[in-house]
Amino acid sequence: MSRAVLITGASSGIGEALAYEFARRGYRLAVLARRVAALQELEIALRAAGSPQVVVHALDLRDPAEIEPALSACAEMLGGLDIVVANAGIAPRTPVGRGTLADLQETIAVDLTGACATVDAAVRHFRARGGGQVVGITSIARYRGLPNFGAYSAAKEGLHRYLQALRAESWHEQITVTELAPGYIDTPLNRAVRSRPFVIDVETGARLMADLIERRVAYATVPALPWRIAGRLLQLLPTRLLAPRRP
Repeated sequence: MSRAVLITGASSGIGEALAYEFARRGYRLAVLARRVAALQELEIALRAAGSPQVVVHALDLRDPAEIEPALSACAEMLGGLDIVVANAGIAPRTPVGRGTLADLQETIAVDLTGACATVDAAVRHFRARGGGQVVGITSIARYRGLPNFGAYSAAKEGLHRYLQALRAESWHEQITVTELAPGYIDTPLNRAVRSRPFVIDVETGARLMADLIERRVAYATVPALPWRIAGRLLQLLPTRLLAPRRP
């Protein structure tokens, strides 16, 4: 039987492209997101692309109590999960001190609390099952607090640290912890950003990510170059070079 992978945030962007990539590789799939109608359309396309089984499930990461029951329901329908990809995320502009508290709270709720709760539920399932692979999608934004995207940067760095802790905690278990930190991949999430250096198309990004997941890497930027170097340089860059122009 083919391996089973669960992907959150699968209705668009990286999650949708990654679902297509895994379908073409013959994986069984569980695709989760808030927009069930979009997932139902995706289900038909994923079957046509080569997936032998596709499970659709509604999930709103803003309600952490939904996460473990959703994962368990998908696992039951697929006969267990081999890989869980905590991908769902949002990236609204959250300039500090400009009345964006609601956006800040939602970003932390989805990108940090929701992602960590997804990882937690996956690990619980893998421990009961005897092993598996949990994949956390962070970002090159975790390397540095980016102007106007402080909440997003903070959430991705927080998820990075959470995955680090899990990697140590699960070192003697049959659990693989993979963190992928994409650079600019062309999706609706970042199309409003004024500058997107080294941007790549989402199909290429999904193919690279699927390859890395299958290789069970611990950590990688996507693509590896230039972001493996650029991420480190971001940490050293003088703040004045990141500061937005005065209005």
